Amino acid sequence: MRFVISREALIKPLQLVAGVVERRQTLPVLSNILLVAEGDQLSLTGTDLEVELVGRVTLDEPAEAGSITVPARKLMDICKSLPDEARIELALSGQKMVIKTGRSRFTLSTLPAAEFPNVEDGPETLDLTISQNQLRKLIDKTGFSMAQQDVRYYLNGMLLEIANGQLRSVSTDGHRLATCVSDVEVDESVQHQIIVPRKGILELARLLQQGDEPLRLVIGATHIRAHVGDFIFTSKLVDGKFPDYQRVIPRNGDKIMLGDRQELRQVFSRIAILSNEKYRGVRLSLSDGYLQVMANNPEQEEAEETVAVDYQGDSLEIGFNVNYLLDVLSIINSDVVRFTVADPNSSALVESFDEDGSVYVVMPMRM
Repeated sequence: MRFVISREALIKPLQLVAGVVERRQTLPVLSNILLVAEGDQLSLTGTDLEVELVGRVTLDEPAEAGSITVPARKLMDICKSLPDEARIELALSGQKMVIKTGRSRFTLSTLPAAEFPNVEDGPETLDLTISQNQLRKLIDKTGFSMAQQDVRYYLNGMLLEIANGQLRSVSTDGHRLATCVSDVEVDESVQHQIIVPRKGILELARLLQQGDEPLRLVIGATHIRAHVGDFIFTSKLVDGKFPDYQRVIPRNGDKIMLGDRQELRQVFSRIAILSNEKYRGVRLSLSDGYLQVMANNPEQEEAEETVAVDYQGDSLEIGFNVNYLLDVLSIINSDVVRFTVADPNSSALVESFDEDGSVYVVMPMRM
């Protein structure tokens, strides 16, 4: 096995594929990436048994065919350290991979390609095409509220639901919920739900480019596969039942506040400085035309600020984790946001004023 490639052509797919590889592995071969050279094509594959990414690169000249696995991090660090215009020759010599460029020479240990695991593929149940911008928006608008290492394992990921000709993303950590919807070209009678694990969502997001180039999503009973440009991404699905998000979204709120998103974000950020470091609680007090934001902490320090808002109705006092409010305000794009609540014990519904298909729910805190 031998091939020559420019550093520029190798570095991007290598970084993306190596990103899938976990640093600590029980199987030594899982710390490696699989290199397969054939004709003028080089493919690179990385996996952690849950997520797999295959990248393809066209070589300037035909390769001596072969396949081998090499340490992902070391190969990536070597390539990153080389000059931008370097041309790299990789050749298998016995059980070692020899890397030459200019006056530099590196020798890496290898493991046989036969030891490299395949992410098993199940039968396909759905095939759809969506633009990269659409999928990026669905992930960006909801990804921040995925749970991390929750014992309710089905929350450690994102629900993708296809229904009524739309693709919807939903995530929740039990304290807040985010959902966003986008039209897709799929039969309106098709209804399907899958849960993609957190790592799968984050790796898929890294692949997406800015623009309306289409990508193909293939959904199976146990896997989702995305064909994005020169990459094929595969992730196992979470086997579990996602909560009924429709029941979580409050419908009976009668107290509606409109506020300047940037101004509210700055006020919450300032008041958060003196909130309890552990619970991050702030009190919101609504009255005609004004919102008062207050916080205190165990050191008896206090902060309060009043901001003008569009609100007419009964006075209301309600508490929230300020980090959850700031997360929502940083992800909404419109200048004006709408808060809808019913009473001090009900969740708040937060939306962009120019309705962009995304909705956020934040549970209240007892203060």
